[in-house]
Amino acid sequence: MNTMRCSRITSALMVAAALLAVPLIPAAATSATAPVLSSGEQQELETSYARATNEFYKKVDPQLLLDGARSGMLAYLVKAGVKNAELPPIRAAAAPGQNIRSLDAEVQAALRASGGRVAPKNLTYSAIGGMLSSLHDRWTVFLDPKEYAELNEGLDGTKFSGIGVVIDVDDQSKYLLVRQVISGGPASKAGLEPGDLILSVDGKSTKGLPVEADSKMIRGKTGTQLQLAVQRDGKALGTLPLTRQEIHAPSVFDRMLAGKIGYVALTVFGQDTARELSQALDELGKQGARAFVLDLRNNGGGYLNAAIDVASKFIPDGPIVSVESRASNVTTYDAESTAIAPRPLVVLVNGYTASASEITSGAIQDSGVGILIGTRTFGKGVVQTIYPLGDGSAIKITTARYFTPRGRDIDHQGIEPDIVSKDVRDARFGEPGHDPQLERALGYLNQRLAQGGQETSAR
Repeated sequence: MNTMRCSRITSALMVAAALLAVPLIPAAATSATAPVLSSGEQQELETSYARATNEFYKKVDPQLLLDGARSGMLAYLVKAGVKNAELPPIRAAAAPGQNIRSLDAEVQAALRASGGRVAPKNLTYSAIGGMLSSLHDRWTVFLDPKEYAELNEGLDGTKFSGIGVVIDVDDQSKYLLVRQVISGGPASKAGLEPGDLILSVDGKSTKGLPVEADSKMIRGKTGTQLQLAVQRDGKALGTLPLTRQEIHAPSVFDRMLAGKIGYVALTVFGQDTARELSQALDELGKQGARAFVLDLRNNGGGYLNAAIDVASKFIPDGPIVSVESRASNVTTYDAESTAIAPRPLVVLVNGYTASASEITSGAIQDSGVGILIGTRTFGKGVVQTIYPLGDGSAIKITTARYFTPRGRDIDHQGIEPDIVSKDVRDARFGEPGHDPQLERALGYLNQRLAQGGQETSAR
């Protein structure tokens, strides 16, 4: 079970990358009583320094990184209660290997200054975090194992034991409302449909309960059963027995709206998003969809390849995005020849449409296969690469910037929609009558359909 109202912005646009093997450099000599860094911690320091120096999309001053590592450790020592902690300045050398040895020695000095009150791992993390912070790029950060796992979970979806429904509270009746039914789940197999009301779970009424309480009643151990009292269009459907199973939280939600207009909302650009979108478009196509709304509002992005895959579902050929690395090498990614039959298309965007969402939005706008309605997008025109470290942590570094097919750099500028439709507080995304931006999109598409799908000027 999942909640449809998704407002959290995914933190960054990423390109999957493997951690390259690099030789270890021995730690500097320390006193016999001082804690020492493990080979894994030395490797993390070396890898982070090398990646920040060589992969960041702008030229990096090694002295800046070393000063950042020192500042990060000093700040951590103060936070850990080490009073009057002092660390010697680090002077950058021309040879990268010497800088790594100096960095190792600085961490050892911090360990000695702590008097054994802090763990080598924590000082390693603070040094890496300080180095990346010194680059003054909000997207270039260190991720501890928990943060990295949460980032992956947010992009690739969680798994939970439930019945496969997206729920809300019905405004009028205050009962549990089914917003979406996940294909292949127990609810789908039992015949539940969007708009159904679940009056009770195992005899306990859902009326007046918040979504969180409803969720706790529906979730449970895989293989256990529950009984749902369901109502549809004011008529009782009786009590339905369901068996909980493991559910993968989807990133794509779809439904058919009045006038045979297919609505598809993406919450993130994850590993499975393109596949889920293909399934949704196929199903809506079988139902006779004459036009589509692609809702990318509040979608903070995800994987670059997912953005290319999604855009390729609507753009038959030509460029999707161009990516420029630090060495001014430009790689242009073209459509993948997977586009559906052309239909009138609107993409809904707002100020939280960012990163991979902007790649897809910009490509659709530049190619002319659809128009954008809403408000100016976030304006994140740079690409990050994730480099996993050996202990489950990772570093995320801005490694390139991107341009739309027409060469637009949207970083810090965003994309201006073809038709501006202001955000409305408390709008219920995806619900005609409660979503003015969607209503504007439907009005435009109905006009297009009435004109036989011919192009009209929206600017």
